[in-house]
Amino acid sequence: MTHPLTPFTHCPRCGAGGFAEHDFKAKRCPQCGFTYYMNSAAAVVALLRDERGHLLVARRKEEPARGTLDLIGGFVDPGEALEQALLREVREETGLDIAPFPRAYLFSLPNTYLFSGLTVHTTDAFFLVDIPSHAPLRASDDVSACWWVRPGDVQPAQFGLASIRAGVERYLRHAL
Repeated sequence: MTHPLTPFTHCPRCGAGGFAEHDFKAKRCPQCGFTYYMNSAAAVVALLRDERGHLLVARRKEEPARGTLDLIGGFVDPGEALEQALLREVREETGLDIAPFPRAYLFSLPNTYLFSGLTVHTTDAFFLVDIPSHAPLRASDDVSACWWVRPGDVQPAQFGLASIRAGVERYLRHAL
């Protein structure tokens, strides 16, 4: 496996070259001693389920995996709790306000996400959210479309991101 900080050759503190591997997730500057650790970024995923047990799926508008299926979610902003990020991402991508609806944390999965040529390691926290099927949906942000699917019709292979595919498979094992 390539070191996650391979593209970074200069120290972000002093600018010196020779920014070298310190361990499997860090680099250290030989000039000023600064050590930078690449840690996993937090992300949230909403398994949105209606009263019929149907799952809300989305089509990715952007890379990576543009055009494949996805679940609603995204990165947690600095200073934001997981639950706040979940509410924000659902609102941004579907127009839904899920604040009054029950939410339950289910599980987390590691993932990698290629962004601007850099592999970003994430930890994706999956939440179950029950909402009415008649709630109006408006696909926006990085979602080109979203719709309800019966669990028996969900095809995990159509989900483009590895952690989302694994999360859908895990959810379906218990939902069916």
